[in-house]
Amino acid sequence: MISDITFGQYFPAESVIHRLDPRTKFLMLIFIIVLIFLATDFYGMAVVLALCLAVMLLSKIPFKMYFKNLKAILPVLLLTAIINSLYVKEGTVLFDKWIITITSGGIYKAVFMAVRIALLIIISSTLTYTTTPNDLTDAIERLCKPLKYIGLGSAVHMLTMMMTIALRFIPTLIEETQKIMNAQKARGADIENGGLISRVKALVPILIPLIILSVRRAYDLAEAMECRCYNGGVGKQRMKQLKFGSRDAVAVVICFAWAAVIIALRILLG
Repeated sequence: MISDITFGQYFPAESVIHRLDPRTKFLMLIFIIVLIFLATDFYGMAVVLALCLAVMLLSKIPFKMYFKNLKAILPVLLLTAIINSLYVKEGTVLFDKWIITITSGGIYKAVFMAVRIALLIIISSTLTYTTTPNDLTDAIERLCKPLKYIGLGSAVHMLTMMMTIALRFIPTLIEETQKIMNAQKARGADIENGGLISRVKALVPILIPLIILSVRRAYDLAEAMECRCYNGGVGKQRMKQLKFGSRDAVAVVICFAWAAVIIALRILLG
């Protein structure tokens, strides 16, 4: 399950999405997330789903990478679906026994929420798959540039730097976790079987080495940054300049057109 998590990894490819300005991709991510929450019925969600599928196809990222992320959060999707199916009492009663009542409205809500969460994961993964951590840092820092006029310039840089480091080390932490789990299994540890309490106890020999390795890696990274005279971005110059192009304008127009369709559906279907 740990090896299925690919969030935070950059996948190099020659695609239209890769060539977009990282600021455009970040703003598109926020825009599509807003569209996902604006869609309150399956017609609107179908339009958002079509947009997400188009982005996935244009990114040229193998679909199996998206499915790996969905597989990793499958327990969350199932739990969300179960809770919604049990607590929503609208529509026709499909099952009623003891204290469990399942209605058609509950099933509708369960599927709808599961699709919404899946789309959020997919579209967020697309950003990290098609954007390097450095480009993503520059994009966020440029978008938050107006904050420097109220004295938050250094805070914005530190925030973006922390986000970059976190994204950069997600794959590393996953790999180290897998190595520790394999080492514990080789020593006879039973991690996957047993009850809830026994499985939680089995995680202790995994978490302790992982925390120690993380602290050690953070110390080494801080020492490396200090040796390179890192001063928080003061006087920083960029080798790669970000520029909006025609393809960025086309991407923005497409997003607004999709938003217009969703808003029209909400008005027409009431």
